[in-house]
Amino acid sequence: MIAPSILSADFARLGEEIEVVSGTGDARADWVHVDVMDGHFVPNLTIGLPVVESLSRVSRVPLDCHLMIDDPDRWAPDYAERGAYNVTVHAEAAHDPVMLAKNLRAAGAQAGLSVKPGTSLEDHLEVLKHYDTLLVMSVEPGFGGQSFIPEVLDKVRLARRLVDTGHLRLLVEIDGGINDDTIEQAAEAGVDCFVAGSAVYGAEDPGVAIERLRRRVNRCGAHP
Repeated sequence: MIAPSILSADFARLGEEIEVVSGTGDARADWVHVDVMDGHFVPNLTIGLPVVESLSRVSRVPLDCHLMIDDPDRWAPDYAERGAYNVTVHAEAAHDPVMLAKNLRAAGAQAGLSVKPGTSLEDHLEVLKHYDTLLVMSVEPGFGGQSFIPEVLDKVRLARRLVDTGHLRLLVEIDGGINDDTIEQAAEAGVDCFVAGSAVYGAEDPGVAIERLRRRVNRCGAHP
């Protein structure tokens, strides 16, 4: 799965930018990744609930909302209620992640849990049994255009083993520095869904860029 991140899109025309990746066949995004930042959990400030609600009305592709915010227990279910398909919260910010996962599902969304590059995955394995998605950050959250941190792939490999052996049932997603040069090693480690920002929206033709990234994943023969 390829999930273009609108953090790298033109914020003045987000509806059109989502439409650009909503084509057909291999050029069509599987999800559109929406980064919500509050200026507290991370130093950057992006969009919030009203924009996500508006985008959910026009997007032909499911919205994958990544909440880099304080107190997600309070705010995250609102994003599910307003049309997000998958809502991801940070393990470092959630107070009661098990109850939060239940609340997200009750509100109509899949539940995702994200970990920063320096956060141990082992500390959250029991919690992950309640989630649909694991989002491994391969850059420090907060800004786009950063370089890929390959060391996080050990967490991907661990999650992949646990999924393959039936100990976890979730989709493994990665976010940060994914491009033509890094996507194959992420795929080989066991990633299912690849968030790509500048690699898609920085390309002359975003649809062609999605096709190219998908071919690289399929070429690996691992979890396309």
